[in-house]
Amino acid sequence: MTQPSWSAALTGSVHHELREHLLRADGQEDVCLATYRLSTGVRRRSGLVRETIMPRDGDRLVHGTASFTTPYVLRAAERAAADQCGVVALHSHPGSRGWQGMSCADRSTEASYANLVREITGLPLIGMTLAGDDYWSARAWDQGVGRHVAATECENARVVHDDRLVVSWNDTVRPAPTPQPTQVRTAHCWGDAVQADIARLRILVVGAGSVGLTVAIALAATGIEHIAVMDHDTITNINLDRLLGAKPLDAFLARSKSQLCYRLVADAATANNPQHDAWEHSVCEPAGFLNLLDFDVVFSCVDRPWPRYVLNTAAYSDLVPVIDGGIHVDPFPHGGMRGAMWRSHVVGPGRACLACNGQYHPSHVALERDGSLDDPTYISGLPFDHPLRVRQNVSVLSVNCAGALLAQFISLVVTPGGLGDPGALRYQLGPHLLQRDATTTCIPGCPYPANTGTGDLRLDPTGRHLAAERERAARTRAQRRPDVRIVRAGDDLLLSLRARLNRRARQCSAV
Repeated sequence: MTQPSWSAALTGSVHHELREHLLRADGQEDVCLATYRLSTGVRRRSGLVRETIMPRDGDRLVHGTASFTTPYVLRAAERAAADQCGVVALHSHPGSRGWQGMSCADRSTEASYANLVREITGLPLIGMTLAGDDYWSARAWDQGVGRHVAATECENARVVHDDRLVVSWNDTVRPAPTPQPTQVRTAHCWGDAVQADIARLRILVVGAGSVGLTVAIALAATGIEHIAVMDHDTITNINLDRLLGAKPLDAFLARSKSQLCYRLVADAATANNPQHDAWEHSVCEPAGFLNLLDFDVVFSCVDRPWPRYVLNTAAYSDLVPVIDGGIHVDPFPHGGMRGAMWRSHVVGPGRACLACNGQYHPSHVALERDGSLDDPTYISGLPFDHPLRVRQNVSVLSVNCAGALLAQFISLVVTPGGLGDPGALRYQLGPHLLQRDATTTCIPGCPYPANTGTGDLRLDPTGRHLAAERERAARTRAQRRPDVRIVRAGDDLLLSLRARLNRRARQCSAV
């Protein structure tokens, strides 16, 4: 099994507190300690920095360089253990820029405390360095014992501000992708350095319907190297007017929406070495949620309360920004169209959560978990305009919602003109009116801000998803029909040949 990679993450408020201490006016290096919680995905572990433990008089020595004292480390380790946390050792390199390697003195200092901290807290020591340009670097001392400890370098360090995501990259672990001729116009919009940064982001699209499919294809064309899509639904004939690129053959073969999205993303990819994934389970299931924790940004393209509740949880507990939105087409009961509306917003620390901004009602989560929302009798008994009724949607409008989500993404990670994401936006189709939502922060007493950075100690939002299990079972039965198996074998061969041709074309283009 591949050794899990590491990442570090912190909120903007923690970043600013650490920056004020570590980047001194006199230009000298400084040190401090903090606590972190672990967030464990399938292929990546993240250290979520939670609380700074500032040094008292005599806790550290500043003499051009800086060093910790053992009592300071013991105090931090004991507090971390009491809070079920690990310890982060932080120091600064004020005169340097970019991702920092470790000097012999840095390595010796962190290694000397790695065993002590792990014995007290049960978690590896994480070391972090802040350069003068606000660039973080990080490593986890998770290997070896005694004098033979070693650190695993993190692939990145993420700062989740209240209006932007700033990611520092370790070029050794996650090299900058080679610029491609197919991306010249894209890179021209924001420069090669920004293109290299956003192309390395790991992005998950939850929901491969009309909105999610469009989002995933656009990300692939932009050059994002690692895109994954998650959806348990099956393509049917009634989906064909809303899934761009879907064919009647996909419905006949009972393909999943995630399979279709994977195929179209692979066709659209401009990255030299794309690494895409497709999962046929729900984010509400434990396996789906664990996969989510491997990603830097998540697009929420769902229309049900339970997955929104799960994504809402991860945005705060695991510091994974969630770009959410939705579209609502409002038909008259007896024909005709009253109007339509689409929304877009980023969810995470410093912003209003999905419950507080009205994207789902907490009481509706239980209804989905017990199967009521998949019971036609229950749904038919609701009023015509009830939010839990199936929402109508069409491709010519859903692309607008996808565009709104992608614009939020660019604002979040590129910050055009130095401005981050604009907050929650709502577009009314009838009067063609773009509005900012009045709710910008969570209401008093909301539990999500209080659970920021809880990581693996979060309240588990997942569970057994009977509807997803039934959908997968029905799809398997349909795909086992003799006529489907024959047609599928031929179509799979064509798809495989097309994938090989696409890879070959990318290689030739790169040359």
